[in-house]
Amino acid sequence: MCKLPDEVTDDQAILVSDIFPTAYFGAELAEVQAGDTVAVFGCGPVGLAVIAALRLKGVRPIVAADFSPRRRELAAAVGADVIVNPSEQSPYQSWREVAVWRDASRAPKLPAWMPGPPLRPAVVFECVGVPGVLDRIMGAAPRGTRIVVVGVCMEQDAISPMLGIMKELSLQFVLGYTGDEFAATLGHIAAGAIAAAPLVTGKVDLEGVAGAFEALASPERHAKILVEPWRS
Repeated sequence: MCKLPDEVTDDQAILVSDIFPTAYFGAELAEVQAGDTVAVFGCGPVGLAVIAALRLKGVRPIVAADFSPRRRELAAAVGADVIVNPSEQSPYQSWREVAVWRDASRAPKLPAWMPGPPLRPAVVFECVGVPGVLDRIMGAAPRGTRIVVVGVCMEQDAISPMLGIMKELSLQFVLGYTGDEFAATLGHIAAGAIAAAPLVTGKVDLEGVAGAFEALASPERHAKILVEPWRS
């Protein structure tokens, strides 16, 4: 059990019990190191929380991609450095541009059969949860990429294992979090180190719950809607 710090508002506390500890846990499992290049595909609530967790770890730059203008705006608010609209430019190309070694002497030598230039180690967070996305990421990822699946796909999906074998990709699936991650996230929000406020985009009373679900179907309107039974 964790005592709620005085600095944490009720709105923030609800987010701690929801997505932020999972995102924090995912960032920990990814073992992102200095020099890695990171991309977050999908900037819904889960993707936004992952971006905030990565910023907390000092990861830069963070490439974030989403079709929704509103979600891209929120991605910038929580700390993404490169914001990509996939309908206008390839998120994979934007990611590769930041992954090129600035100091060529530090770049590893590629096998003769692999096209260049060599890229810095890559970590991708799949936060979409839609069939086909994971396979496309595997197809576009450079050799040795670590792919962390945080988005929950509720349907059957298919991937091409040969892509993973040829590129020596690593897949990490994330489910929950431990008490330590929960307590750590709570402490970081209390200290103002995690930008939680941008995710709360609306509040309703009990009568507004049905309408809230309808509103959440549109990514342009909301990220998280809080239910406050005491509201009139």
